[in-house]
Amino acid sequence: MDKSKIIFGNEISASDYRKSCKKKEKFKRKFGDDSNVEYRFGSVDNNVLSDIGVKNLVLSGGEILKMDEKSVIVGNIRMGYGHYRISMAIASAAHALGYTPYWLDLNSFKESTATKIISSQNDLYSLGSRLSQKFQLFNKFVWEPINYEGFRKLTYNSSDQKVAELMAPLIKGLPKNVPYIATHAWPAQAAVHAGFERVVNCIPDNWPMALHLSEGSIHTVQTDSAFIGYKMLRGMDKKRQLKPMPDGTLFKVGHYIDHELVSNIESDCESRLNRLESGEARRYLLSVGGAGAQQKLFEDIIRHLIGQVSEGKAALLINAGDHADVLDSILKNVPELAGKYTKHYDDFEEVKRFAADVSPIKGIHIFRNSDIFAAVYTTNLLLRISDVLLTKPGELAFYPVPKIMNKRVGGHELWNAVHSAEIGDGTYECEKTEEVLSMMDQITFGKEVFASMVRGILNAHAAGIYNGAYEVVKLAFNK
Repeated sequence: MDKSKIIFGNEISASDYRKSCKKKEKFKRKFGDDSNVEYRFGSVDNNVLSDIGVKNLVLSGGEILKMDEKSVIVGNIRMGYGHYRISMAIASAAHALGYTPYWLDLNSFKESTATKIISSQNDLYSLGSRLSQKFQLFNKFVWEPINYEGFRKLTYNSSDQKVAELMAPLIKGLPKNVPYIATHAWPAQAAVHAGFERVVNCIPDNWPMALHLSEGSIHTVQTDSAFIGYKMLRGMDKKRQLKPMPDGTLFKVGHYIDHELVSNIESDCESRLNRLESGEARRYLLSVGGAGAQQKLFEDIIRHLIGQVSEGKAALLINAGDHADVLDSILKNVPELAGKYTKHYDDFEEVKRFAADVSPIKGIHIFRNSDIFAAVYTTNLLLRISDVLLTKPGELAFYPVPKIMNKRVGGHELWNAVHSAEIGDGTYECEKTEEVLSMMDQITFGKEVFASMVRGILNAHAAGIYNGAYEVVKLAFNK
């Protein structure tokens, strides 16, 4: 059955199906068709993620890679940082459970049709994210509607499924009996088209969108509301009531969080409460996203905190990731930073030592790394030693650290902030800069809001809410 023509028993109209086929043909003309190419893979150790046993899948041209019964493929794409971060959580949980995670980034094989398609779409998405933060009209009339309703339509999934047929040839040579966990729908769809026997599709967002569906996969979500919304395919067709996802195709597992974070939640929260009572400087972590959006907000936050840092009331950790251009622009636009920060550039081992140091943190520290794995995982390391994370409500909205939720980048992120506020480990979405700064003052100079979020994390942990990554791996191995 053509999975782009009938989706969970819901027939796509003939005209919409033709549009899906035309989109596939358009991409084929633009990016080529490598269905007759035989890609062979080998593996190399991931130097940054070696502590969690990650091996990168790379093209080798040699014999077909052999994997044992303890192997699992983590299929992902570099689109922002979110899907990489979720993949790291899955890999970490797999390693903790005794499995070997093989990292498969479909956006890293430049000669393949799959990478050409994904890279072009990633460029468009990143541009849209940045423009949405600069131009209110673009955000209101284009970006918010696309992310809130456009990606929600079942017809969008039909189009994606058809295009994903062009991505399947890249991975058809990998062993099909190895469990395959995807952290984006495209790697999941490609794996289904390529014939993998057991594919788990980790849905990241709390707002039901057909964009994230991959029929033929086992789907997982992080929250109860997402489970019900996806189960009923809520709002994915405005003209008719759709048939729901069949039983056994969707599971609520909890938040996708790394073993290193989950296993240390209680001790890290205890450290936060001890710092609160002792009057130590409140530690803020500001993490630049993969698309490099929200720069103006970051600059306002930094300006606001500089005085509190000078007074010893706050400490600021800024992870610019691999966005050297964004960091250079911030430093130019906030000249007050000159001579007031410590650099941690392109030295991941030094970052690990910094994160392991139990001494009080003072001042402003800026982190940057040109390696994408180090760029993303630096935030993971800093989360454990931070008191408060300042973030848009993307994938980090689900992490076990007190959070101030900045304004969303795309309407779908709204519901991630709602969930965090409801379980109590983060704030509601602070849509205006003034709200963010006021919330920071409340946390720097008060106790109640911060202590409440720490208690929210401990309560959620006791309820198993942060165990989603383990549960995903268990599902992949049918356990």
